[in-house]
Amino acid sequence: MPPADTGASVTDRAAASPLSSTGSSPSAAAPDPESGKLRPGGPGYRRMSFALFAAGVATFALLYSTQALLPAISTDLGVSPDQASWTVSAATLGLALGVIPLSAVSERFGRRTLMTVSLSVATLIALLVPFAPSLGVLIALRGVQGVALAGLPASAMAFLAEEVRAKALVAAIGLFVAGNSIGGMSGRIVTGWVAQAWGWRAALGAVGVLAVVCAVTFRLLVPKARHFAARSVGPRALARTLGGHLADPLLRRLYAIGGLFMTVFGAVYTVIGYRLVSDPFNLPQGIIGSIFVVYLVGTVSSAAAGKLVARTGRRGALYLAVGTTSTGLLLSLADSVYAVLAGLILITAGFFAGHAVASSSVSRTAKTARAQASALYQCAYYTGSSLGGALGAAAFYAVGWEGTVLLGLAAMVGAASITLYATRKAVAEQRLLRLEQAA
Repeated sequence: MPPADTGASVTDRAAASPLSSTGSSPSAAAPDPESGKLRPGGPGYRRMSFALFAAGVATFALLYSTQALLPAISTDLGVSPDQASWTVSAATLGLALGVIPLSAVSERFGRRTLMTVSLSVATLIALLVPFAPSLGVLIALRGVQGVALAGLPASAMAFLAEEVRAKALVAAIGLFVAGNSIGGMSGRIVTGWVAQAWGWRAALGAVGVLAVVCAVTFRLLVPKARHFAARSVGPRALARTLGGHLADPLLRRLYAIGGLFMTVFGAVYTVIGYRLVSDPFNLPQGIIGSIFVVYLVGTVSSAAAGKLVARTGRRGALYLAVGTTSTGLLLSLADSVYAVLAGLILITAGFFAGHAVASSSVSRTAKTARAQASALYQCAYYTGSSLGGALGAAAFYAVGWEGTVLLGLAAMVGAASITLYATRKAVAEQRLLRLEQAA
């Protein structure tokens, strides 16, 4: 978690200072670097929030546009679940590979510019995806689309870290993550019902139309960056910056936690459609898509992450997220649609809370090159999604839903272990500090 606040204030100084012999006024306090940044209730904050919310909707709607359609794609193209799952994993892997180099581009051309270009290109590809003639072409287009989307997540978090006051950062990033959850939900619901009526290709076309609306909304509302300073980042400088972030043990832990949470999420939501379409559930495609309304729980939990951290601390919030996700995984084992739905609610709430806490901690911890720090987080995060989707589908194909759940529980054990290590380390450091102060 971020280093403890020392309690020192940059503005608390002596109330008065001696006048010079010439009668000059007292020395002025140093200006507050946060004073010009956006804050809740202040001018521009609402426009920024709506713009980034729209970008978040488009990101998840496009990134996971084929996820709810996997059973239909498998049937239509005659492929197995693990083969069809690559229409999801290719997009998330493309994002994971593209996010670091594109974060360097954002340092030169600006976060706002890169987000606009990335969203525009990804939307254009979304309009081409429904016409893919084969699984191979579909996977290739999805991979390119993932690379295009890579400009959004890291740039968005760096944009918020630069333009929003530190005390409001968790809440602001929580709103962006909430947009992710709305995008994931709406994309799956729309594709589910459209696919049931007109097929999976028409469903992907509907997601493309949704992305067009979001892209236009984002461009009209996003404010100009006021605190961005352009700089060129060459390969050597980028390598040094990445090495510096990876040398920070706190950032390494946050990257691992984000990746592990996303492994669960990728596995569960890639496979759940296959489980619900088969015995003992035998649900139609439209109903399966509607079940993803549980994403609204993610909207609430991610937006409330700031309050949760204020009450329990960052590590406490992560423990709660791990426990909630694990409970949901166990509950989903029951052969009852109500139990599975309750399990998905808990998994979604736990995942989005954990992601919001970990991602905001990265932005707060990194004092320089925030775009690259966020990019490394996104790289780990979406690598976890790719692995979760591919391994979760393979486990389901080989063992069944129990294999997918076991994979998820193993990831949560890993996240809990990392958080426990950080807790013990913090306690030991505090004990040593008290001993030094007493000496």
